[in-house]
Amino acid sequence: MLANVCGIDKTLRILVGALLIAWVLFLGGPTWAWIGLVPLLTGVFGSCILYKLVGINTCKKSS
Repeated sequence: MLANVCGIDKTLRILVGALLIAWVLFLGGPTWAWIGLVPLLTGVFGSCILYKLVGINTCKKSS
């Protein structure tokens, strides 16, 4: 699958996902915070299925 998540988008996804997972694991956050796996994994792998469906690509085009 081609990368469509790059730059600040990728960084924010990883950060938010990691914070949500840490909240659950270390501070006993709510069960819904496991949703943090979604932004974490899309940030790590650089690919988002929803972005692909709607035609969004935050990666710079190379010439």
